[in-house]
Amino acid sequence: MIVGKVVGSVWATRKEERLKGMKLLIVQHYNVDMTPIEDYHICVDLVDAGLGDLVLVTRGSSARQTTQTDKKPVDAIIVGVIDRIDLKK
Repeated sequence: MIVGKVVGSVWATRKEERLKGMKLLIVQHYNVDMTPIEDYHICVDLVDAGLGDLVLVTRGSSARQTTQTDKKPVDAIIVGVIDRIDLKK
């Protein structure tokens, strides 16, 4: 899984039929020590995340293993909103 922060959204009025009704958010990747990485994904939001939320992202074939994304052209999904990260240094 990837830790990320929601930094924007994507609106697509015309898209593949199986993506209709899905919210698409832009997520910037972060290290677990909360330093940003210059890497982004457009993710299907499954947990009603919002702008500025820290989230957990799953990519690849794992992203197509939920009831909402099964057999759909999805490569990255938001599967959780992070409340806190405890990191022992």
